[in-house]
Amino acid sequence: MAFPSHLAGQPGHPPIFTIPDALRRAAKQWPEQEAMVVPGERIRYADLLTRAERAAASLHRLGLRHGDHLAICMGNSIDWVVAAYGANFVGAVVVPVNTRFKADELKYCLAQSDSKFLVMVDRFLNIDFKAMLASVRHELPRLQAVVSPAELSRPGTFDGEGPAPEDVALIQYTSGTTAYPKGVMLTHRSMILDAWHFGRRQGMKQGDRYFSGRPLFHVAGTTLSMITSCVHGACYITAPSFEVGTVLRMMEDERCTMTSANDTMYVMLMNHPGFRPEKLRLRGGMCAVSPEVARQVVERLGMREMCVGYGLSESSPNAALSPYDDDLEKRVAGYAFPLPGLEVRIFKPDTHEELPPGAPGEIYVRGWSLMKGYYNMPEATAKTIDAAGWLHTGDLGVADADGRVAFIDRLKDMLRVGGENVAPADVEGVLNAHPAVKLAKVVGVPDPRLVEVVAAYVQRKEGASATPDELIGWCKERIAGFKVPRYVRFVENFDAIGMTASSKIQRNKLREYALVDLGLSSNVKRGVK
Repeated sequence: MAFPSHLAGQPGHPPIFTIPDALRRAAKQWPEQEAMVVPGERIRYADLLTRAERAAASLHRLGLRHGDHLAICMGNSIDWVVAAYGANFVGAVVVPVNTRFKADELKYCLAQSDSKFLVMVDRFLNIDFKAMLASVRHELPRLQAVVSPAELSRPGTFDGEGPAPEDVALIQYTSGTTAYPKGVMLTHRSMILDAWHFGRRQGMKQGDRYFSGRPLFHVAGTTLSMITSCVHGACYITAPSFEVGTVLRMMEDERCTMTSANDTMYVMLMNHPGFRPEKLRLRGGMCAVSPEVARQVVERLGMREMCVGYGLSESSPNAALSPYDDDLEKRVAGYAFPLPGLEVRIFKPDTHEELPPGAPGEIYVRGWSLMKGYYNMPEATAKTIDAAGWLHTGDLGVADADGRVAFIDRLKDMLRVGGENVAPADVEGVLNAHPAVKLAKVVGVPDPRLVEVVAAYVQRKEGASATPDELIGWCKERIAGFKVPRYVRFVENFDAIGMTASSKIQRNKLREYALVDLGLSSNVKRGVK
């Protein structure tokens, strides 16, 4: 099958297959070009290479060796990127630490990953990491040294053995709903290939200015932002946290041409009082969004070359992405072609029965982008990647007749209302299209007759008014009755309920909140759900 554009249709291969080689190549080809910009600091590729080499030399002097694990705990910054490159130069494995972790979560991440080194700032966003670490340090016998970013700037170069393409470069902890996140092991080769194809599908080119607010403790920040920019000669522009006013000013001042965000991020940008679309120069980028938000991204942000995609940490992370010049309606609807060399298909859950176009089922992925496994969790790995090499994603999706795939929702998030399946994204899309709605999220709550019904939590736009009955009526006109929310509640924001640092709302925490808020927790105890 031919892809719609010559760019996306010629897969090609990157000239490098390790992360250190990607930076060396960028510094050689574009030494004077800006590599990265954060508020108050910017750096060229040549200088970024120098700092990475100094970091590698410093870490090696401190005892870091090939195959060791080094954790990083700080916000998006040049220091974060320098520490990661430095560790990879030595052949060590980077373990990103979520900056919203509490003490027990920090302890689990460092202990389960067997991290020997930790590069950390004392404080970030009013979080005292120094005190947090001190409270659990006695339970981390493998942690040999805690290093400040300043300690990585001493002059020196590292000329020892570097990593091989199949070496593990990163252990990414999944942000799942379980009490014990799993450490996804990704190789240099899989991350470089993913970044290469991801950028080509978007039409990224040397000199592009690419804003990504994705946190560097997620693979959307490492593979799809930091490394993608490096292999394509773009400038990676980011901020320590997704403060909307700061982000908009940076996009304007830095003349950003591309960006990457999810639903929540785009909605926050477009509804901010400082949003001035006429000041932006965005032509395209990545949208992990619903069709309603995708259309707004095209019409209000002017991103006519926007791409939609599908992925997860276990696939490095991007597995499918629409070419930037594919049919616009297909892109808006969320349909994307698998990356070159990958198979992305729709199967009946827990079987190898492939479903025909148009039939929803579980998304399976197979090919070069798959993780090596979960660190020290062989049983969990075997449950996720079957004997035929298929990654069972746990996501519900659908394919079209041309081979595109579209994500619908997490299988575990599907609601069962009176025997009917309801995808939360379907209901959220309708609510988000209401002129008074800034952001809506829905969950299932127990019901004695229907087992489960829909509850919606809605953030209204500034100055807008809407009642629960009005929004319920809006839904009744647009979706089947069993999908219409039984409950509609308004919130000022989702921060206290369960919004992650990557601006994703944790549905499990929202449901816990809803059960108490709606007085339904006793129903759960009685076994209604």
